[in-house]
Amino acid sequence: MQDTIVLVAAPGMGHMISMVELGKLILHHYAQKFSITILTTTGSIWDTPSVTSYIHRVSQSNPSISFYQLPSVSVDTTPTRSSTAIAFEYIRLSLARAPHALQQISNSSTIRALIIDFFCTATLPIAKDLNLPVYYFFTSGAYCLAALLYLPKIYEQTTKSFKDLTTTELHFPGISSPLKATHMPEPTLDRDDPAYWDMLYFCSHLPKSNGIIANTFDDLEPKAKKAITDGLCVPDSLTPPIYCIGPLIADAEERASEEGNKGDRAPEDECLSWLDSQPSRSVVFLCFGSRGTFSVGQVKEIAYGLERRTELREKSSKMREVALAALGSASGSSTRALAKFVEALG
Repeated sequence: MQDTIVLVAAPGMGHMISMVELGKLILHHYAQKFSITILTTTGSIWDTPSVTSYIHRVSQSNPSISFYQLPSVSVDTTPTRSSTAIAFEYIRLSLARAPHALQQISNSSTIRALIIDFFCTATLPIAKDLNLPVYYFFTSGAYCLAALLYLPKIYEQTTKSFKDLTTTELHFPGISSPLKATHMPEPTLDRDDPAYWDMLYFCSHLPKSNGIIANTFDDLEPKAKKAITDGLCVPDSLTPPIYCIGPLIADAEERASEEGNKGDRAPEDECLSWLDSQPSRSVVFLCFGSRGTFSVGQVKEIAYGLERRTELREKSSKMREVALAALGSASGSSTRALAKFVEALG
């Protein structure tokens, strides 16, 4: 039987694309060793036509990537519960069906490892029970990873919700500037929200994995990475190996496919037309995730700051070259990190 690596994706297009791109990266270097099986949830509000179309397109163009859909589940959608708490419960109930899915997959393939989304932590004890190595794929950078690894320690230092600590600044290893408690991710703000305890569960289980694959590269966040690998972010336990294999971006073929589907979309937005008309490498793109929202005043301040930093464009161009070298050559740091991960699988 062929060896396969099972990737467990959280619902939503952003999470799906991240897992697919990781699978493509592994296959690009190790297609002779592995196939990729992606475990997905079904029946949620995130199962949009675009997600279904994307999965179909990936399946058609990448025969070594297959998808296994978990059965649909029902979840309590009481209005008094936060949408995040509902989402986390949906994921947890869906992953309760994972043992059967893994058994089915193992009938035709040898599962070498599970790689799970941060929000799919419920799979970790399941994998351990089946004696399967389990790794996280952390799609954010090392600074965010350092903060979340240290969050259980912060939890021990206060009994109040972050939303109520209006003048408190939180200090994290590897992060030079403190963070305001009220600026922490939304699910961590309120201890009365079940989502808070889910986040704490996710964070406390990161060190219990066999390793963490991070979508960053050595030269981008060296201070944060060093703090993690030195064990400063998990002072009361061992820190698992960190594999910085980024930056992961959609390959040229996938981008071309997306371009080819523009005919199925509404007319291009004015902002996209404006972007298309700008000179090459003249625009700095800031991504704050699918849930990153800002007021008009905040956006203006960001724009003003970028305009004043005339050297930012040069730094961005240089960092782009460093990023491409990290993942684009056999001796690049990210390529070597991926090799170490595969070596760890035996």
